[in-house]
Parts: sequence; C-alpha cells; structure tokens
Amino acid sequence: MGTRLLQRQILPLDRDTDVFSLYVDLEAANLDADKYDVGGNRSARAVNAAALRQSTSTGLVLHPDQIEGRHALRIASGDRLSFGTYFNAFPASYWRRWTVVSEVTLTVRLRGRGATVTVYRSMANGRSQRVGSASTDDQDAGSFDFALSLKPFADGGWYWYDVVAGDTDVVVESGEWTAEVPDDRLEHGTVTVGITTMNRPDFCARLLGQIGADDDLRDYLDEVIVVEQGTQKVVDSTEFPAAEHLLGDRLRVIEQANLGGSGGYARGQMETLARGTATYFMCMDDDVVCEPEGIIRSVTFGDLARRPTIVGGHMFSLYSRSRLYSFGEIVQPWRFWWMSAPGVFLDWDFSARNLRSARWLHQRVDVDFNGWFMCLIPTRVLAELGLSLPLFIKWDDSEYGLRAKAAGYPTVSMPGAAVWHIPWTDKNDEVDWQAYFHERNRFVAALLHSPFPHGGKLLRESFNVQVKHLISMQYSTAELRCQALQDVLAGPEQLHADLPSKLGAVRAQVKRFQDARIEADPDAFPPVRRSKPRKKGDVTEVPSMPARLVAACVGTLRQLSKVRPLSREHPEAVVPAMDAKWYKLGTMDSAVVSMKDQTGAALYQRDPEQFRALLARSGELHQRLYREWPQLAQRYREALGEITSPETWEATFKASVEEPT
Repeated sequence: MGTRLLQRQILPLDRDTDVFSLYVDLEAANLDADKYDVGGNRSARAVNAAALRQSTSTGLVLHPDQIEGRHALRIASGDRLSFGTYFNAFPASYWRRWTVVSEVTLTVRLRGRGATVTVYRSMANGRSQRVGSASTDDQDAGSFDFALSLKPFADGGWYWYDVVAGDTDVVVESGEWTAEVPDDRLEHGTVTVGITTMNRPDFCARLLGQIGADDDLRDYLDEVIVVEQGTQKVVDSTEFPAAEHLLGDRLRVIEQANLGGSGGYARGQMETLARGTATYFMCMDDDVVCEPEGIIRSVTFGDLARRPTIVGGHMFSLYSRSRLYSFGEIVQPWRFWWMSAPGVFLDWDFSARNLRSARWLHQRVDVDFNGWFMCLIPTRVLAELGLSLPLFIKWDDSEYGLRAKAAGYPTVSMPGAAVWHIPWTDKNDEVDWQAYFHERNRFVAALLHSPFPHGGKLLRESFNVQVKHLISMQYSTAELRCQALQDVLAGPEQLHADLPSKLGAVRAQVKRFQDARIEADPDAFPPVRRSKPRKKGDVTEVPSMPARLVAACVGTLRQLSKVRPLSREHPEAVVPAMDAKWYKLGTMDSAVVSMKDQTGAALYQRDPEQFRALLARSGELHQRLYREWPQLAQRYREALGEITSPETWEATFKASVEEPT
C-alpha cells in the first residue's frame, strides 16, 4: 500500500472574478426545501422549483489580490470562507461508488495565528454535518490531518472545509485529499488529449496553451493530438508558436479532410491505439476553455476505478462562466433522446446559489454517457469496443456511452472536472444543416441500442416533430430530416462512404429553400405589412397544453388553405428566435425569423404544396421504418464491429480527399 494524491485545493490563476464562486465561497449555506416536505402537489412543486432558482447571494466579493498562487489563498482577519465549492469540495459519493478508495485523508496547511479549519460532510439530501476542526492557536502556522471514511456516502454527499481567520490574516497554503491505495495503483496513467478542430485556429491555439502551461499536468500527458480539418489552420495562429513551445514533442498536428467530430476523434483514437503508450484517450472540443486540473483528476479517478471506466467532465457556459450547463446526462430509453439525468437542474448558477445550498447537487448522479467536449476513455476500452461511429457529428458520444455500458464499462460524469463551452441552447442546430445529422444519427443509435420493438416512442415523436417543422414553415429542415431517414434505411454500409461528402451534399440540398437563406442585414427583407391587423395583436404568452393541442389541429388544417396574397411580397411579422415556436409560426403565412445565435435571420413563407408533399413523404418513410425496424436493427448491430474498427477507419482516412471541404 502507498499514498496517492486524489485532489488538491486549486484557485483560478487568471483571477477572473466571474469564476470565483466555483473555487471559494464567502456566502452562508441556505438549504432549499426537502422534496418530501414540499409533497406531491403540482402547484407546490412548481413554487418550490421557482424558489430554488432564486439567488441567495448577498453580494460578498473575494478580492483578486487574495489569491496568492495556484493553491494559496489569503483570508482577511476575522473573515470566514468555505471551500465547499464545485472545484474544491471532495465528491465523496462518486469515489465511494466507483473506486477502490474507502478512506481519505484531508491535509490542510495554514499560516497565521488563531486560524481555525472546520471539516464538514453532507448527506444525499443536502444536510450537512460537522466532522472535525483544528486551530493554529498562538502558532504562526499549522498542518492538520483529518481521517475521513467514505462509508456513509452510498447515495450522495461531499466533504469540504471552511477556514476562519483570527486576529491576523491567514493564508490557506494548501488542501490535499489523499488515500492509501494498492501498490499496483500508485503510478498514475498517461493520457493522449485528442482535439478535433475546424476553422477555429486562435481558440484551439489558446486551448493548447492552457494545457501546455500547467506544470503539474505535463507528466500526465502522453501526447496532445490536434486533428486539423479546416482551411484556417491552427498552426497559422499567432498564438500557436507559444503553445508549441510549451508542449514540445508532446504536440502532434494531423491534417485530414473534414470528416466531422466523429472523424476527428476516431483519428485521435486510432493514433493513440497505434502508438500504444497512453493509458487513456481524452476527447476535447477545440472551442473550450479548460481547467487543466480536471484532466489530472480524470486520470486519477480512472486509475483508481474498480473497473475500466469512462470519466467525463462537466460543461459550464462560456458566456456566463459561473453557470453549470451540463451536469449529467442519460438516454431516455422509451423516447431514445438525450436529456439531463433525473433530479438535475439545467443551467445552474453557482454565483446565485452555492453548492451547500442546493440539495440536488448532493445526490450522486449516475449517467449513460458524457459529451465529448471533455471525456476520458481507457485505451483498453477502445481496443475492445472499437472507435467512434462514422456519424460526422451528433450522437457519437452518447452511442459510445451506451455501447460501453452494454459491455460492462460505466461512464462517470465527475464533479470537479469541467470545461467552459458554448451552450447548445445558443446554437441553431435544430433547424440548420445539422438537423440532418440529429435525425439520422439518433435513429442509427436507436437501431443499435433501443431495448424496445420499433424504437419505443421514437417513430411517433419523430413524425410529430416533423409536423411541427412543417407548420413552422421550416421546409428545408423537414427535407433534411426526410433525407436522413432515407439514409438510415439504406443501411450501415453507407456510413463510411458518405462521411467525406455528406456535409457538402446536405448544404447544397437546402440552398433551394427560402427558409434556409440567412441574411445578416435587417434591411435585406421587405418591411412588415398585413392587409388586416391581427385581432388579438402579437401574442407572446406560452399557451397551456390543451391550447397547444388545439393549435396543432388548427395549425395543420390551415396549412391546406390558400395563402394571403400580400404575404408573398411582405412578411407578416418579425419573430425573435426565442419566440419562434411552432404554435406561433403556425398562425402566419410569412415571417422574418431570427436565428438563435443572433447572427442573422431568414424569411419563412407558407407553401401548401410543399407542406402536402413533405407530409406525405414523411408519413411513408416513418411507416417503412416501422415495418423494417427488426431487420434493419439486426443489420446495424451485426455491422457495428466492422464500421467502428481501426482498420475500416484507416481505409476511410486514406480514401478521403486531401483538402478539407
């Protein structure tokens, strides 16, 4: 047996005040109501959920000068500060459930007279308990050890510590969580970080710099592989030379055709297996800001896991950096759709309500998969299960998690390991060219893994969504979704063959549709004009469920009526992206609709002929999928090993065009 460092106290070196609440906490704990006290009344639950979102912050602010280094923090005389935060609390329940560790030792080093450190633990319901405390008393400094069992963390809970300064300032020099582990677990593994990039040279170069600048991380790196698939090269960024200098021979840039995220990650996975020296491969997006300590924690957790385990990181918003966007995700089997795990609150703002005040954060969250914006996969798992599916983008990460789960390899979304990324809610991927990949790849994954005959609710839900797009005058999206279903029916043999050319074909296909032509200039559209004003004005309220059902029936029927002539020359309204819902657009014959990313807008025009043709085609495709599901599922499952093998992927890389498209 020997001692292994599991986690250590860290602080943001860039001293960005927007992220301070993720590292240290000056606020008191203000725990929300227990769900069993709230009860099952729907109104009471709604009120409690709204109250839970309310800020409990009093506005206390840490001064940047209090940060004395990567690990040291100064607390002013008489002040109290908690390290019960996202990056510095210890997620005890995850370590208990998934690793060989059964007891940890917390060592806190303080400098300053009269300073007190108090250790707390929480239970799965969020209630906290005092565990122990120590003080420097009249000494100038002190180092304090606390032996902490992981036994009482079966369902959830964290450990953390608070520090109170005495009559003088105190410096919390370090806080370390260690454990005694078997001798064969003492040496840490190494990781190859695989970054797929496409025309984000500066962003990618800055990410390489973040990874390369961390001295503690360097020994954990086997390689950093950048798979370059764009025309704007990362090597041409003015920030690349500095990153290259930091990483040295650990950095490798590979140029290939644009084969999407799955093609880029598969290339990194294949290269990692071929090199044969890394314990893990980590998928990481090129447009993230990284906390390098999270990579170390992921490797450490993987090293000490009971069995080979995929270790994922969480996602914070790049635009509001204290907001936790993705904490843990599952694939709901009946719908076969990804979603937050039960009990998770999406878009949680730690600057408004801290870790110690939110019950839901203390229950362990078990997941089916982790997004590949940050995800550590043991090379042993890659060797056994194969590489990514050739899906270009979307569903490659979730499918791999389900594939691993079926083989007995769990995925753990690990608190304390995270990146900052653009939230999915700020993208247009449900209606632009990406809609093709959403639809096709969801069906491919369901054919491979759905436990229900005919995919459960998937076919019915897919058809309903198609009707919503048609009612919304999004004919380009409806066309892409039809093409996606046709390609699903063509079978798994086409996936690799289509990979280099499908993006170009999809983009070319939508150009003939009015609703796919994005204009950045507001004056590119005619002015709004109607022959008659709306009787109720411009309604923006969210309708009730019964009202939506009525809107669905009425909206579908009115698609068959003649369009108002003036709507061919002038839009009837300008609709912001946040209000561009099917039940609103379905009442119009034309509208200028802005995109979610706010970069432009498109003119939507109702076309009864297109509506009828696409509706009929959609119905035929969904009926055919229902009939052929059992045979099609068998084809995909039998082909899985072949289409994810390194040999098949290598042939695809060789056959792809040399210049990115």
